[in-house]
Amino acid sequence: MKIRELIVDLYGCVADLNNSSWLTSVLESAAKEMGSTIVKTVSHNYSPIGITVILLLAETHISIHTWPQYKYAALDVFICSDEADPETAWNVVKAALKPASSKTREIHRQVT
Repeated sequence: MKIRELIVDLYGCVADLNNSSWLTSVLESAAKEMGSTIVKTVSHNYSPIGITVILLLAETHISIHTWPQYKYAALDVFICSDEADPETAWNVVKAALKPASSKTREIHRQVT
């Protein structure tokens, strides 16, 4: 089984990073696009601004944390599946948030 984690920093996002229902729908679309099963969704709005959305998946999780005042978001796509590709989810999020730039790191894990 493949275990992959894609960690992405998104800078200069054009999208509204303080809209929890919209961000939730973006992550749900990303999960569905890569063929994952959503088990539970949790979101939290911080005061005065900022959001965390976490989708618990049958294949692990997707999360995003936002700092709207800096137009910055941190995305984590952690997938345990031979079929699901975290790059697919990242492409959906990138198209929605429209960052000016991004930095990605990928971790491959092994179960022995």
